[in-house]
Amino acid sequence: MKRKKNKSITVAALMLTLAILAAGCSSGNKEKGNEPGPSEAAGGNTGSVTLKVGSAAVPHAEILNEVKASLKEKGVDLEVVVFDDEGQLNPALHEKQIDANFFQHVPYLDSIKDEKGYDFAVTTKVHVEPIGFYSDKLKSKDEIKEGAKIGIPNNPSNEYRALVLLQEQGLIKLRDDLTTYEATPKDIVDNPLKLEFIEADSATLPRALPDLDGAIINTNLILEAKIDPESALFRENANSPYANIIVVRKGDENREEIKKLHDALTSPEVKKFIEEKYGVAVVPAF
Repeated sequence: MKRKKNKSITVAALMLTLAILAAGCSSGNKEKGNEPGPSEAAGGNTGSVTLKVGSAAVPHAEILNEVKASLKEKGVDLEVVVFDDEGQLNPALHEKQIDANFFQHVPYLDSIKDEKGYDFAVTTKVHVEPIGFYSDKLKSKDEIKEGAKIGIPNNPSNEYRALVLLQEQGLIKLRDDLTTYEATPKDIVDNPLKLEFIEADSATLPRALPDLDGAIINTNLILEAKIDPESALFRENANSPYANIIVVRKGDENREEIKKLHDALTSPEVKKFIEEKYGVAVVPAF
């Protein structure tokens, strides 16, 4: 009988221990129900929003990367997508592959948006890349001789821009009745040096310099080609209307993360970054 009683006590103690352990596990599971799951703990649901911005490589992507950390602190994960073919940036925005793009200026956008059916909005003017005249053969504007071969961009807005720069330097004169940001050599009414204009894709002009007397080239292409922007014989001034802009689909300009991007890109810190990194090659537009 004594042995049976001891056995009963042992079984009872074991059952009590199991009950206590079960209660403890139940309590622990209840508390864990308030903790983040695996994806949340890894940052899958931190309250941040991903903002995908397509851009040209230089200086656009570099400027965007400069504001990544400050945007992260404000709940925006900025994803910078560099496009080697800038011609695909507007289609990508139109097709909702990206949330915004950063590579163009207003005259360029205006020259294509109606034809392409883009319903876009401009949110931020970030910087101007003063277009300039570069040469492997000449040391000053005064060395430009009669019949010189001058390369200019062949897209409508930048071609006009190049011709206006030459006009400002007294090298040509355009028609007075031009009302849009478009012109070609056919619109030149006075060309005293009988300059020969070679219209070419902007991206090819740095490589074509050895075959030309000079060319007017966008600064971002000069930077990508590792050419010193200080070597320009002449360039636009800081009052150029060709500020590079952040573009979004119309209606998205009111998104909170787009507003935060605007604030970050127009901060004193970014202005200092642009001035110190690029000097005369890139000028803040804010």
